[in-house]
Amino acid sequence: MEKRDGRPAGAVRLDDDDTERGTADAAVEDGPDLSWPSLPAQRTDAPGEPTHAEVYLTVQRSAAFQEVRRRYRSFVMPATALFLTWYLAYVITSVTAPGLMARQVIGPLNVAMLAGLGQFVTTFVLTWAYARHARLRRDRAALDLRWETQEMTGGNVR
Repeated sequence: MEKRDGRPAGAVRLDDDDTERGTADAAVEDGPDLSWPSLPAQRTDAPGEPTHAEVYLTVQRSAAFQEVRRRYRSFVMPATALFLTWYLAYVITSVTAPGLMARQVIGPLNVAMLAGLGQFVTTFVLTWAYARHARLRRDRAALDLRWETQEMTGGNVR
């Protein structure tokens, strides 16, 4: 059995309301509201006012944004390369030179154990260095860009 608009009976469209479907929960008015929350209306820009996409593209092309990205890459790329080199050296040495890695250093500690612990230490040092670099070299500029973007979009940034 089909409805007048060609949909099968029981099919639900997003613009249907409960009374049109004739469901039992349309009659329940005392229970909790389980309907989807209404979405906020899309912002319509006034003529001559830039859209959100235009604002973000403008910010992305700005010298300040490019500087933040340059500072980010200048830390992340070398740090990643250094850490991967250190990690691969540890793994390759473990596989190709087991005698070297088994050499006792202090009591029961051997070279492999110290190098493995060094991996953990390196991870923590790298995390600290990244956070410090971000705080000292990028956070202020990124926050300024965010405020500028908020002002340009009227505070409607999602």
